[in-house]
Amino acid sequence: MKSAFSLIAGTVLLAASPVIAQEADPIAAVDAQEERTERVAKQIWDWAELGYLELKSSGLLKTELKGEGFAIQEGVADIPTAFMAEWGEGGPVIGLLAEFDALPGINQSSSPTRDPVDGKHAGHACGHNLFGAGSLTAAIAIKNWLEATGTPGRVRLYGTPAEEGGSGKVYMARAGLFDDADFVIDWHPADRNSAASRKSLANRSAKFRFRGISAHAAGAPERGRSALDGVEAMNMMVNMMREHTSMDTRIHYVITEGGSAPNVIPDFAEVFYYLRHSDADEVRAMWPRLEAAAKGGAMGTGTKVDWEIIHGNNPTLPVESLQLMMTDKLRQLDPIEYSAEELAWAKTIQESFGEGAPALSQAQEVQPHEVITGYGSTDVGDVSRAVPTVSLAAAAWVPGTAAHSWQAVAASGHSYGTKGTQFAAKAMTLAAIELYTNPELRTKAKAEFVEARGEDYVYESLLGDRDPPLDYRK
Repeated sequence: MKSAFSLIAGTVLLAASPVIAQEADPIAAVDAQEERTERVAKQIWDWAELGYLELKSSGLLKTELKGEGFAIQEGVADIPTAFMAEWGEGGPVIGLLAEFDALPGINQSSSPTRDPVDGKHAGHACGHNLFGAGSLTAAIAIKNWLEATGTPGRVRLYGTPAEEGGSGKVYMARAGLFDDADFVIDWHPADRNSAASRKSLANRSAKFRFRGISAHAAGAPERGRSALDGVEAMNMMVNMMREHTSMDTRIHYVITEGGSAPNVIPDFAEVFYYLRHSDADEVRAMWPRLEAAAKGGAMGTGTKVDWEIIHGNNPTLPVESLQLMMTDKLRQLDPIEYSAEELAWAKTIQESFGEGAPALSQAQEVQPHEVITGYGSTDVGDVSRAVPTVSLAAAAWVPGTAAHSWQAVAASGHSYGTKGTQFAAKAMTLAAIELYTNPELRTKAKAEFVEARGEDYVYESLLGDRDPPLDYRK
């Protein structure tokens, strides 16, 4: 190979090699990497690093890619754990997203019964360890196929940190890192296999910080001004505001700091808010009301308040022709096969759900294609407005599992989760090959994307021009 971006020529000679023949078979190429998928997923699961702190997880993915001949750009978009890895030459350029951040405040062993791990303060309750490992496997399988067949094109893996409330991809989109890509492929662990055309909610968050005056709560209450009172006053007004918002609105908060002792009037308190809606313009319109509640809370309690925008995501923009193509690729695959031990493990997990859990066989089915609006948010939304993006969900969790649950942590650290991850990697690989070899689909999808986005569309992030909040999980 001439360089990290060169392709091997001479397909007649290559066809004679059993290794090359296997690499030209995309399904076999993914199957051959199952050990790598499980090893990488389990290691990232063990580390459970939080957003923008994923130095080891990001480093592991880069090491694996370098070993396969990918050229790496590190620290992109001014984020130490963000990277781009590329192999090939010419076009089209097809990117894959790879997440790897964990969630704070939840952990679990891979046991099918509740079993928190002592001293561990985070867990992969959204399966981003599987997300990163599966995209890694797909990127390498695609690279092997490009090399073996001599097909012009580049495969690019985007290492995207801090999806959970950090909007890592938004900073990458804002930096123009997706502008030269033709298509992007995205996946996520779930309890079913689906390529639904799913539109997410726009989302903006901020930490509101109140500052007051500390004093003895009993001995000199008149001298104090409680920052916690400011937080509670704001929360009361926002909770009354809920009655006067549209149905798609979602507002939630957590008090991240409220004082340390009841007899000390707190001079600092902080509340962390999320505001969501299906329309980004509605988020922008409602946001001043949230700020007004903060100002009112401070005014009424004799405190001061300031706030910091932490993250903001645009809604996803599904491209119907691409989602239908991905649904077709899912249906081409053999169903996921589980061992008797894995099925027994999954059955025990399901017992924790109570009555009404879906059948375990759901994990071996492909759901009918549908167009839906989900009520979560993701920074993939900003990617999907920069470049045509196709997404899928794969059954890496036991049917009935909710994201951000201990059951999701358990599956994400178990061989059950690896099986779904391999399934996703196969679908992504087949979809990439379709895009490399089907110019009619590429033309149709790009036209559909332009129409859905609008010809006069100008990208605007919901987090403004702030720098990445690299310390938001510290």
